[in-house]
Amino acid sequence: MDALTPALAQLAQPALEWQWSRLSGLAPGALYAVMALRQQVFVAEQRCTFVDADGFDVDAWHLLGWEQQRGDRALAAYLRVVDPGGKYPEPSIGRVVTPLSHRGIGLGRALMVEGMARSNAAWPGRAIRIAAQQRLEAFYAGLGFRTMAAPYLEDGILHVEMLRAA
Repeated sequence: MDALTPALAQLAQPALEWQWSRLSGLAPGALYAVMALRQQVFVAEQRCTFVDADGFDVDAWHLLGWEQQRGDRALAAYLRVVDPGGKYPEPSIGRVVTPLSHRGIGLGRALMVEGMARSNAAWPGRAIRIAAQQRLEAFYAGLGFRTMAAPYLEDGILHVEMLRAA
């Protein structure tokens, strides 16, 4: 990758309107967009057979990145942050997803940076834990996460537990 590639990716990246909300604060249309995107990527594209409604959404924060497309709003990025003590002792970022049409332009990095900032604001001084797909380990390492355990199989995909220090 040459020196201009990150700058060009930034130019190609859509301007997003961030929405940070508890599940109860999401309008039905927003919730539908989230569930549709998660199913499109995790179930259809990645061919994972799993229960997406895993019980963690209720007590989590949801970060949605909305893009304006020809006068309509479209969900271009999403992640959830499970409260400390929910899944792990630390706040936990998961369900990180962008549609296929929005990959390779730096949007995943922008989503994670925004998610980490929101998590740090909600729980200052706390580390953040993730269960990352192993193929994305270098991506998350580039955001300051360090692998904490050996790879394990989850939903047919190798994952690694990673921690980003406070």
